[in-house]
Amino acid sequence: MELNLRPKEECRFDAVSLGEIMLRLDPGEGRIRTARSFRAWEGGGEYNVVRGLHKCFGMNTAVITAFADNEVGRLMRDFIEQGGVSTDLIYWKKTDGIGRICRNGINFTERGFGIRGAVGCSDRANTAISQATPEDFDFEYIFGKLGMRWLHTGGIYAALSEQSCKTVIAACKAAKKYGTIVSYDLNYRPSMWSAIGGLKKAREVNREVAKYVDVMIGNEEDFTACLGFEIEGNDENLKELNIDGYKKMIGKAAETYPNFKVVATTLRTVKTATVNDWKAICWADGEVFQSKEYNGLEILDRVGGGDSFASGLIYGLMTTGDAEKAVNYGAAHGALAMTTPGDTSMASVNEVEAIMGGGSARVKR
Repeated sequence: MELNLRPKEECRFDAVSLGEIMLRLDPGEGRIRTARSFRAWEGGGEYNVVRGLHKCFGMNTAVITAFADNEVGRLMRDFIEQGGVSTDLIYWKKTDGIGRICRNGINFTERGFGIRGAVGCSDRANTAISQATPEDFDFEYIFGKLGMRWLHTGGIYAALSEQSCKTVIAACKAAKKYGTIVSYDLNYRPSMWSAIGGLKKAREVNREVAKYVDVMIGNEEDFTACLGFEIEGNDENLKELNIDGYKKMIGKAAETYPNFKVVATTLRTVKTATVNDWKAICWADGEVFQSKEYNGLEILDRVGGGDSFASGLIYGLMTTGDAEKAVNYGAAHGALAMTTPGDTSMASVNEVEAIMGGGSARVKR
């Protein structure tokens, strides 16, 4: 499989993401509704991918995002810098004292346990990144003069506002103009699209973005809602068994968009909030590859598992060019990321490769 990556020496960064980064407030083992204290993290669907690429896989990464220029924005910058991701491309937007002009997003997330599912409560309207334009970032400079080998973005960012729809399309166009590989996670959230046109708008925007994508990522609902592809004859009660249906669906997506080099999806069967079956498949060069299966996977915090799958997949594609190895990097990294708290991965590449090779959870001394 040939992705035609730009030479490393021509590019300032290996990978860059475009999207919103929020302050995550986590009540730990408790509930949002009864919490008296929260642990603070940073997180966001697109950002989590490049943070994993840096912290786990050692790649040189950056974020394209915007913050309101206040103390919370500077807290977010500090979190990102602690993760080793470059903050050079952040746009700082002036604001007033109470967030009328713009603000920074907040995401309350409780992990769930057993029969109690995870719960999220976002507070992210009118954020700085939802208002950002291509001129705020100068994509010609970013992808042309600086140079990026890979851009990752997604449908969560696109759904923030009418303006973010326009900005994500402009970024993808500029990236392709300069030979940057583009990956996109459809990540369909009906509640986010509802205010700007619902399903019709989601399909309009995502079908346009899809024209510029090399690596498309999403689950069944994502492909159905955003691009109009469905699993033929799928039985909801037997979804985890209908692997052939998934294979046909992503193969059809690849036929419709010949620019897709890779199409990938995670397959999750939720038994309880803390026990899932987990695996992934990807299409490349007319073949479909399935990862190792992680059945009965015990989960501490499921948020960010799909993003960590994406970063493992991207790392595998960039370093090996082998789709089968890449989907296994992704599945193993996603599985490990869900064993620790927070949105972002705490795994190392050695741990990922050990799990891929059948490593155990025995104590290492």
